[in-house]
Amino acid sequence: MTARDWRAGELTMLVVALVLAVAALASVGFLADRLQQGLERDARRMIAADFIVRADHPIASPFFDEARSLGLRTATTAIFPSMVSRVTATDRGDPVLSTARLAAVKAVSSTYPLRGALRIAQAADAPDRRADGIPAKGTVWVDAQLLETLHAKVGDLVQVGDRRFTIGAVITRELDRGFAFVNFSPRVMVRADELASTGLTGFGSRVTYRLLVAGDDAAVARFAAFAHERVDDGKLRGVALESLEDGQPQVRETLDRAGHFLRLVALLTALLAAVAIAMAAHRYTRRHLDGCAVMRCLGVGETELRALVVLEFAFVGLTGGVLGAALGYLGHFALLAWLGSLIAVALPQPSPLPAIEGIGAGLVLLFGFALPPLLALTRVPPLRVLRREWNGGTRTAWWAYAVGIVLFAALLVLAAGELTLGAIVAGGFALGLVAFTATARLALWLCARAARSEAGRRVAAAVGWRYALASLERRGWVSALQITALAIGLMCLLLIAMTRNDLVQGWRQSTPPDAPNEFLIDIQPDERQAVIDYLSGHGVANVVLEPMVRARLVSIDGRRVVPESYKNENARRLVDREFNLSYRSVLPDDNRISAGTWYGDTTRPEISIEAGLAKLIGVKVGDVLRFDVTGIPVEAPITSVRTLDWGTFKVNFFVLMPPAALQGLPALFITSFYLPSARRAVLDGLIAAHPNVTAIDIAPILAQVQHVVDQVVGAVQFLFAFTLAAGLLVLYSALAGTRDERVRESALLRALGASHRQVRSVHAAEFAVVGAVAGAMAAVGAQALGIVLATRVFDFHLDIDPWLLPAGIAAGIACAGGGGLISLRRVLRRPAAQSLRDA
Repeated sequence: MTARDWRAGELTMLVVALVLAVAALASVGFLADRLQQGLERDARRMIAADFIVRADHPIASPFFDEARSLGLRTATTAIFPSMVSRVTATDRGDPVLSTARLAAVKAVSSTYPLRGALRIAQAADAPDRRADGIPAKGTVWVDAQLLETLHAKVGDLVQVGDRRFTIGAVITRELDRGFAFVNFSPRVMVRADELASTGLTGFGSRVTYRLLVAGDDAAVARFAAFAHERVDDGKLRGVALESLEDGQPQVRETLDRAGHFLRLVALLTALLAAVAIAMAAHRYTRRHLDGCAVMRCLGVGETELRALVVLEFAFVGLTGGVLGAALGYLGHFALLAWLGSLIAVALPQPSPLPAIEGIGAGLVLLFGFALPPLLALTRVPPLRVLRREWNGGTRTAWWAYAVGIVLFAALLVLAAGELTLGAIVAGGFALGLVAFTATARLALWLCARAARSEAGRRVAAAVGWRYALASLERRGWVSALQITALAIGLMCLLLIAMTRNDLVQGWRQSTPPDAPNEFLIDIQPDERQAVIDYLSGHGVANVVLEPMVRARLVSIDGRRVVPESYKNENARRLVDREFNLSYRSVLPDDNRISAGTWYGDTTRPEISIEAGLAKLIGVKVGDVLRFDVTGIPVEAPITSVRTLDWGTFKVNFFVLMPPAALQGLPALFITSFYLPSARRAVLDGLIAAHPNVTAIDIAPILAQVQHVVDQVVGAVQFLFAFTLAAGLLVLYSALAGTRDERVRESALLRALGASHRQVRSVHAAEFAVVGAVAGAMAAVGAQALGIVLATRVFDFHLDIDPWLLPAGIAAGIACAGGGGLISLRRVLRRPAAQSLRDA
């Protein structure tokens, strides 16, 4: 029976839909499995240790003593920002300092790194190698970016503080670099035993010290317990702990974000496959009613017939699952090509678990959406051979789909990897299915009622719309399910179009190419106009200098603020240092108010606070904050909470107040602007004229952000190829589901004297109604899903597209009309008697 059904093409749609669903789920599963294994295996390399103690002051000796007593290896690092200058010689041979740049200086001990390795090269474009140790005495290792900005090369001299060093090598890989703001600047790596000679670590310097430990897992666990016992109670201020779970959290966060969205795309493919499988199974059931009735007449019992159906589809499910898993394994290499380089380590081979999960998901899809309606075949009465009527499929339809939806919801939760995401997708699928079906049924009823009216009779008489609408209403819920399947398929195709255009473009433009890549800080009030004039004279227009007032948070609603009041380590560090306040009357264009109201031009002291900070320190609109600015108290209520778009890289502040509240207090100024890489030398003259001004180049981090976006976008668009194929399959299944019934109706109309033109007009009207209703619902659904993706996944604003609705209706009519009429073209050319015999 399986071989006969395959030769007749009865199983083609089922197998293709199954293969697509399993391939999409398995490809994401293989990728996630390899990335997870790689991160777990190489997390130690990504923090250069097994455990880290971090502090804003030299690490206390008890931590070193405990590490030694446990037999652990140790290393230290100290990281801070500093200006680095190239040393050149005059015509007389006297050394002078030329170009200066802000750098991230990192002093490392001789045992660094404890895990992994640095890679260095002898020139920016030379092959790299594994570093055998740390820089030799009197030398430093630097990033290639610093060589470029200083116009230097390996062997040249640079000035770091009070000391001159020779550039010994170029750093090509530093796995534990991290994403702290200081590390945005190019790296200068120096020996720890030569750090004191630079004179840069005196009183008031902003140095981050780290103690790295590594060794036996049990000993590391005991050291971690020792460290947590002393740090978690909050008595050791300025001390924090890092473990394997904290290694490169930004990379892990990026991969998690990409993984979640890829899972969404895979689930969307599975959703479409489920619809296609349900439509194909429905058609399969109707086409096999007569055959099953004959088998019942020949003595085949209900149990035997049920066993035949279950065995056939179990074989189909296993075959389709294996093929889908194989295709998914091949597909995950394409995903890996886009995403795998986010972590610079070789990934291990995946485990067989994703293949097993993919095959299991395929069987759930098949048995959940195909088997329940197919089991109705086992109850077909023998009388079906003589009497053509049988309503068993209709009676079991709702039960079958209810079972399928429940099983599919469980599959979505499992495949999503987390309850919340899976529940949202499953709930959205169930809600959309019900809403689309109910809307389609209501639309058909309204159209049929309008066609039966006097005005409708006059309009519909000439073109056959009345018969078309009556036919759709007669099939009722079957027509509604067909429209729903078509709408879901079109919705996904429209969503793909939006993703490839608006969503992808919007995500890329969330960090636009001309985003500010240079920051100037520490600008004195009396230097403001001179800096603006200098930049304007060198082609940098519209520069705005923002005031920055340093203040310490003293109390919230009269309660004294101390680090010990917070359990969150980030909150502790935040309230233990000074805040940067600013003042302005106009809301920044990349800010929006999420709670309260913007204070505007008021002269009263009011506060607008950033939403993340408000959540972190536990404040809301109405709370009164008190700051200390160099001994001067500043107190004001929170009147608004702002959401910031940090992706613009413009100057933003956590706390804003009206100018009248802060003017006259000590302030420095800061600005950001875009400067093409070819014109970076413009800043040399500015720094030379104003040595106290610090220039921070964030072009490398912008390039990395854009690189990550391009990688994730490429992977998403590749995976959408599966979704596109599944969407097209749904469209075909939806149109083919009622083809047999349309063939019989066309033959009857022809036998009763209808012309080819009349029959064609009836079907054209029917397909137009089906396509228009499905297209309208698809456009609305695609727009809603696009907005959800933009705000929840891509994290940017997406405007409503007024052209999507007419485009969806046009696409629906084109797909339904074109596909339907093409499929019936041969039928309309054949004699009516032949069509009736075949039907």
